[in-house]
Amino acid sequence: MRLEAKLALFNALSKLLLVLLGALVIPPIVQRVAVAHTDLYLRAKKQQVLALIARDGLQAFERGERAETYADYNIFKQEYITLTPLAAGKALPPEHIFEEPRQVDQQVEDFRILSFARPAQAAGQPAFRVEIGSSLETVELLTGTLRNLALWVLVAASLLTVFSDAAFAHYLLEPLRELTVRKLRGIRQPSDFQFEPIDTDTTDFRRLDDRLNSLMRQVQSAFAKEREFMSNVSHELLTPASILQSRFENMLQDPTLPEQHAQQIVESQRTLYRLRNTVRTLLLIANIENEQYLRNESVRLSTAVAEVAEELDDRRQQRDITLEVDIAGDDTRPLANASLLHTLVRNLLSNAIKYNREGGSIRVLGRPLSTGGYTLRVEDSGPGIAPENIPYLFDRFRRFNSNAPGSPEGYGLGLPIAQTIAGFHGATLRAESEVGRGTAFILDFQPATKLLVGFMPAS
Repeated sequence: MRLEAKLALFNALSKLLLVLLGALVIPPIVQRVAVAHTDLYLRAKKQQVLALIARDGLQAFERGERAETYADYNIFKQEYITLTPLAAGKALPPEHIFEEPRQVDQQVEDFRILSFARPAQAAGQPAFRVEIGSSLETVELLTGTLRNLALWVLVAASLLTVFSDAAFAHYLLEPLRELTVRKLRGIRQPSDFQFEPIDTDTTDFRRLDDRLNSLMRQVQSAFAKEREFMSNVSHELLTPASILQSRFENMLQDPTLPEQHAQQIVESQRTLYRLRNTVRTLLLIANIENEQYLRNESVRLSTAVAEVAEELDDRRQQRDITLEVDIAGDDTRPLANASLLHTLVRNLLSNAIKYNREGGSIRVLGRPLSTGGYTLRVEDSGPGIAPENIPYLFDRFRRFNSNAPGSPEGYGLGLPIAQTIAGFHGATLRAESEVGRGTAFILDFQPATKLLVGFMPAS
């Protein structure tokens, strides 16, 4: 998963956790706020009642006899007020707020009540206990409204922060994305690397870019020295190998040479022949990597497969191996090198014969890709390759089970050559294998348009 996606997922999960936590914490907080608001409302009503009594006296509240208890409810029974006379000389009750059910018109309602005492006045007005009540239904309605409002605000704020965090992470990680996409993706060899610095003001990304550029310069230098060394050594080894080959051939022409010595010379010639082939293979790899071959031909893969199959027909029939070729669609590869593609296909088919079982089969399948490229698949019915060995198939001079009885000769350079030629043509070579079921080597060629763009010289 990409770093940007991980950051966005973390932000989304953290906001979801915040919303869940808010859903647990907000209701009791809102409940307290609503109750506190109701208490403030009741105290404000208390001041209004006292101001009204001070202005109009108790006549504004009394009905009938002055000693009669006065009670009044609003039409929706949401609020009420009662005035109850207190006995003279009795201690006045303290002010307090409580919740209590009250019967209103044959119905019982829960109220939050503010109770306080009004002392007796000099004008002959007795002391009264005043109760101002507000229905808890109003409190619950206010609580629900505040709770829903708080939750919606929390959800909206969380969503807003998720999108804003994602946008900021996208902006912040843009240099890293440019570094991986523009500089690292599609790099087949160090010479393809672009040293143009990325545009960023983030110190960490700047240091990473500088360090990567420095490292790739060292890698390029090391690769250039290795290629030069391999090319020089290959050239230098070919000359003495050719001289030794000529001397051995001259010695074999001597009629006085004992048969025992002649046999030893023939064995030495075989070893020298393998040495010359190895040197030529290394020289071929060096020349391909140094791009000393032209890529200016149009080659049909079906033609290359047919030519190689004809060349290897004797070897295949000696082992009673069947060959099936099924190549369809546009298999023409523009901007290719016919000789190198021939070598590539030959190495794959040769391996399929060499490492197959007696009486086995080989299948060559070619199909266009939905992306516009082309894939060529060479399958055999051999013993297969262990999964732990597949990552090392294309390493030079690495062979598996090379000491087993009857194992084919070679130094493990066929697949590295094939991979080098594939990379030279903008293709990838990979292997699929299952022990006991055979092995398949797959060549995936890029679309022709990408090859044309990559082949255009810089202006």
